[in-house]
Amino acid sequence: MATTKQRLALQDFLKLPNIEESPAWEFVDGQANQKPMPTAFHSILQKRLTAAIDQADSSYKAFPELRCILSSNSVVPDITVIHQDRVPSENIAVEGAPDWMIEILSPDQSTTKLIVKIQTCLQEGTQLGWLIDPTERVIIILWPDNRIALLRNSDRLPVPQDIPLELTVDQVFGWLRRAS
Repeated sequence: MATTKQRLALQDFLKLPNIEESPAWEFVDGQANQKPMPTAFHSILQKRLTAAIDQADSSYKAFPELRCILSSNSVVPDITVIHQDRVPSENIAVEGAPDWMIEILSPDQSTTKLIVKIQTCLQEGTQLGWLIDPTERVIIILWPDNRIALLRNSDRLPVPQDIPLELTVDQVFGWLRRAS
């Protein structure tokens, strides 16, 4: 995972030529960082969750690795869920925070930095954040009012009110067992 040493302004970061390289670059608190290369398990969870959210009968759409431009940060959640009215038509980025964001912890990522990223989005309008930890087999849930929950096993996962999706932690991690 690469990091820039110099502090930048958001506008300067967005002009950099390489920010959409794979893996994408993010800009949080004046620092540009490249996301880590995802593992196979990370990609499986990202693919299955995106499909499950999109198959729910709602007006929300899920996107893997979609850039969201906040007031002073630019993040690329593993999964960005936004109302269909906010889907960008020409630009490759969403203006504002995702309605729901999901992060999948990779082995070389900091749990604390991902929580900070989710909290940054929650402060700018995100309704719900998930942090999935495949190693510990837990999903940390964060809400805008600073509540946090650590869910495991048969715990039912919260989703935004307008998305008719019922999932448990076991179901999410079951996708990994079937893939290995």
